[in-house]
Amino acid sequence: MSELLSIALFLASVVIYAWKAGRNTWWFTVTLLVLGFFVVLNITLYASDYFTGEGITDAVIYTLTSSLTGAGIGKYILPGAGIVLALIAVFCALGWVLRRRRHRPYHFGYSLLALALALGSVDASPAFRQITELVKSQSREGDPDFAAYYKEPAKKIPQPKLNLVYIYGESLERTYFNNDAFPDLAPELGTLKDQGMDFSQTEQLPGTDYTIAGMVASQCGIPLFAPFEGNASASVSSFFPQNLCLGDILKNSGYENYFIQGANLRFAGKDVFLKSHGFDNLIGAEELKTQVKDPAYRNDWGFYDDTVLDEVWQKYEELSRSGKRFSLFALTVDTHHPDGFISRTCERKSYAFDGKPNQSFSAVTCSQQHIAALINKIKASPWFKDTVIVVSSDHLAMNNTAWKYLNKEDRKNLFFVIRGDEEQQDILSMKRNTMDNGATVLDILGGDNFIGLGRSSLSGQSLSGIFLNMKEKALAWKPDIIRLWNFPKKMEAFTVDRDKQMIAFSGSKFRLPLLVRVSDKRVEPLPESEYSAPLRYQLADFAPRDKFVWVDQCYKMARLWAPELALSTDWCVSQGQLGGQQSVQRVDKAQWNGKTAIKETVISTDRYKQNIDRLKIVDDDIRYKADSFVFNVAGAPEEVKKFTGISRPESWGRWSNAQLGNEVSIEFNDPLPANFDLVITAKAFGPNANKPIPVRVGKEELVLTLGNDVSTTTLRFSNPSRSNTLVIVPPDPVSTNEGNILGHSPRSLGIGMVEIKVVNTNG
Repeated sequence: MSELLSIALFLASVVIYAWKAGRNTWWFTVTLLVLGFFVVLNITLYASDYFTGEGITDAVIYTLTSSLTGAGIGKYILPGAGIVLALIAVFCALGWVLRRRRHRPYHFGYSLLALALALGSVDASPAFRQITELVKSQSREGDPDFAAYYKEPAKKIPQPKLNLVYIYGESLERTYFNNDAFPDLAPELGTLKDQGMDFSQTEQLPGTDYTIAGMVASQCGIPLFAPFEGNASASVSSFFPQNLCLGDILKNSGYENYFIQGANLRFAGKDVFLKSHGFDNLIGAEELKTQVKDPAYRNDWGFYDDTVLDEVWQKYEELSRSGKRFSLFALTVDTHHPDGFISRTCERKSYAFDGKPNQSFSAVTCSQQHIAALINKIKASPWFKDTVIVVSSDHLAMNNTAWKYLNKEDRKNLFFVIRGDEEQQDILSMKRNTMDNGATVLDILGGDNFIGLGRSSLSGQSLSGIFLNMKEKALAWKPDIIRLWNFPKKMEAFTVDRDKQMIAFSGSKFRLPLLVRVSDKRVEPLPESEYSAPLRYQLADFAPRDKFVWVDQCYKMARLWAPELALSTDWCVSQGQLGGQQSVQRVDKAQWNGKTAIKETVISTDRYKQNIDRLKIVDDDIRYKADSFVFNVAGAPEEVKKFTGISRPESWGRWSNAQLGNEVSIEFNDPLPANFDLVITAKAFGPNANKPIPVRVGKEELVLTLGNDVSTTTLRFSNPSRSNTLVIVPPDPVSTNEGNILGHSPRSLGIGMVEIKVVNTNG
């Protein structure tokens, strides 16, 4: 009803303004913006629902404000491009329709009515209601009984005897194992499930419905509700720092904790969570590519399940033979929405439903074979008697090609346990949720029977069995759970850890670089990540009086307030107001202590405008004083007029990029000397190594040869024509995503430049 009302108000606003309001630039602009906002809201709702099936949820907010590195975006490019094009088309159409009767006399009453209807359409839209509710849920008081139900277990298991293998099946919900609904979809893993303890009534709660949230729920016994301020989840370097989770207890009890997956560990902050809670050994896509036999055999998200689970088996063998106490966690990926991936070693690569092959079902029947094969190998090994095997879904399947069939069933998460020390074949049908998983495992291993809000399903009662509507109760506790992040409200003293690239204040740690908006009542950390603007652009959005603390590499703030640091990649701390005074201090110690000391000064509009203009200078237009071109900082020496074919700065230097130009061209303001030495410190990428690289100045061409490691070469040029342009032509540029930024197209890399220097030899 709300959706229909909002659409009706939207259309009424368009009709009244277009045919009755007449011409007025201000009313046209404001009405178009409000109507455009309505369109953006609804497209956001549609896009979010495509992933979650439930619209704009905490899952959407968390994912967008956390690291997206390693996201498998390949299957979403076309839908995403379609949404962008649709948005542009709708805005153009709106603008055209609203100006249809622009030659009519302006009418204040109709203009006001059209704007009021547009605002009403926004207020009535489900998207606006969902976002408003999410924002409100961050600031509520919470529920006074949270402390009574949140329980912290003992830090150690008294006498641990069993090793643990815990397998998260991506979206592998228990519904897939309903043989009446989906005949022979998962026969191998289904047989193993029936041989163990099968917890058949595991429900999904808010804040546990995506991968990292499911992991947090199962290990810490709490939903993943994160603070929204300043993309906090992307900048904070610890994850629920006050909580004691399963990994912490295992580590304290002498376990070596391992986590293996095929995707990138950084995606959604899994690496931060695991490192914060007892896992010292993490293996993801970046680590696997140097270990597996075929690094090219991978899908959009990372390595296929057959590759990953083979690595899990090898690690299980290695650790078991060593006699060490260990836990080995794994996460599959082949069943990821929208339709999954089929590995090449599956015996069944296709599963038909309703008379035609279904890719999501096919991915399920394929992936479960690999999980079952791993379990059978463990069961057949001499070490099984000392092992507990857990298989669980990380969350219910999201909007995939099997979605409409799954929704016809009573959907539950998968959780079953196979013990090597004793046979326990049973279906346990008590009402429970995924927060109980970790507590149940801890109980089996000899520890307490509770973690956070989770309770062991073997010797305790789940909160899902206590509260009639556990979903509502979980949402009521949301503010209490957010407070567990210990997110700071003030910033007075702080410490910069130069080696770990962290800043700590008010009991919290954040990754560098970081920009912090500071006020008397709150602090707002603004990180720099794959999806956010560089910090200098974010700073340019500050008001003249906004106070800031900015910790970044010195050269990034040098152009503003410290030109002597233009070539420094050290860390610096800047404080001040854009319309007032600013200071820059170099971090000259491994542990550098500072204080927030921003004095109130007279605000200057001219100073503010000058700072904004400098902050917004494009990197390639930056110029610094130096006698050489240093490539690991932005810009170029003052003597350089322009350059092309060169990629962005990295910690070591910059790659040539044939996507930006077939050759590296550096044009100087003045003619180069008649005779000079060109000193080039560089390396080659891949097949460019040990091949002749033409280097030209004017009519003279010399040859440069580089290896894959950095080296320095001197070329002696004669330049009688006094050319002012240096040209380097990489022989064999390679299209690759190596070192790329998420969402950027592949670069075509040739040579990596560290420094180029022109030395006049005319005498």
